[in-house]
Amino acid sequence: MSDDLPLSRRNLLRAGGLTVTGAALGLGTGAVNAQGLPGPSVPADTGAVQGGRVMFPNWRGAGDRVPPPPPAPMPPSERVGFAVVGLGRLSLEEILPAFGETKRARLAAVMSGTPAKARLVAEQYGVPADAVYGYDAWDRLAQNPAVKAVYIVTPNGLHRDHVLAAARSGKHVLCEKPMANSSAEAREMIEACAKAGLKLMIAYRCQYEPYNREVTRLARSGEFGRPRLIQAFNGQTTGLPQQWRLKKALSGGGALPDIGLYCLNGVRALTGEEPVSVEASLHSPPNDAKFAEVEETVSFTLRFPSGLIAQCMTSYGIHESRRLQLHTERADIDLRNAFAYRGQHLVVSRPDGAAESQDSRVLTPKNQFALEIDHMARCILEDRRPRTPGEEGLQDQILMEAIYEAARSGRPVTVGPPAGSGGGLDVTRGPELDEAG
Repeated sequence: MSDDLPLSRRNLLRAGGLTVTGAALGLGTGAVNAQGLPGPSVPADTGAVQGGRVMFPNWRGAGDRVPPPPPAPMPPSERVGFAVVGLGRLSLEEILPAFGETKRARLAAVMSGTPAKARLVAEQYGVPADAVYGYDAWDRLAQNPAVKAVYIVTPNGLHRDHVLAAARSGKHVLCEKPMANSSAEAREMIEACAKAGLKLMIAYRCQYEPYNREVTRLARSGEFGRPRLIQAFNGQTTGLPQQWRLKKALSGGGALPDIGLYCLNGVRALTGEEPVSVEASLHSPPNDAKFAEVEETVSFTLRFPSGLIAQCMTSYGIHESRRLQLHTERADIDLRNAFAYRGQHLVVSRPDGAAESQDSRVLTPKNQFALEIDHMARCILEDRRPRTPGEEGLQDQILMEAIYEAARSGRPVTVGPPAGSGGGLDVTRGPELDEAG
């Protein structure tokens, strides 16, 4: 046999000592089909166009999970163009690469205070040279019809000014969390976007992530009884006292608004309820220059109308740990790496007769940043209210202020749903997500 014989199913069979004709394979003779073989096409292999996407029947056996349908991205010319404002670590490590996985959005422009970096990043991602902006070029950005929305990824203390500038420019806004440095700033941002008729969404990526959504589904389904207790923890170490996260004017606080917010928002999103009271304590190591302006560690307890209690902790002083545990009447639901960018692991423990059963649930991982960006794009294209609008960010700002007050006073602080919301679940959120996001 020749060493350069083409690799094919027929040649592989011949290499094993078999000579197989098309008829013997059940392929018939005559015209070549969609697989390049003689005989009729096999629908399980060719698929079919349905509703603007290619769909395949499930080809796996009963012992395997049903595979998801193939991606169905919009043509690039029809996607929503985003300008990413701020080219720090989060943008370069996570957000810009995520545009490679979006289906409704595309990167159309960048804005930075470092011209050389902005030009290099624009070249790397195929952004036109005339779509590179400095922070003083909002008027020029306003004239770019390719940009329909901006993604604000600057330090927290700059969010208000940049969102207001985007609103004046007529661009929809996706803003990183925390929304601002205060509830007063958050209200200004909501008012500015509403007055301009623009959408404002806060980038609570975990509310779009599959594992966090599954925990929320389990909590609300009642499948394992009523939720009674939640434990949420988000911690990491931090160094370099010069970084902006340790400067109160830029960060608004320490561990709480940066990583503790994931615990606060995660608990609220999981239950759909708003807490009625808050207790809290803060700690920072004495004589540590890193924490001259902001706190290292925060512990806070939230009490909800249903009787559920959430115990949350966050710290800049411990080995990285990010965990969400839901305790119900009949199960322990443990989401490990809950607030991380990737690597979630969900374990459900429950009684099974005389034994304890542990069910490790495996979901298809998805890029959280791509999911939230695509959700914003869909809201723009279909004129929807975002699942995590400005009101969601405002409520977290109000609750963080209550946490700081509770820690300062040493007494519980009474809180509740936004005035005029009428109570109920998800009062600060837009419509529930469907599979299309």
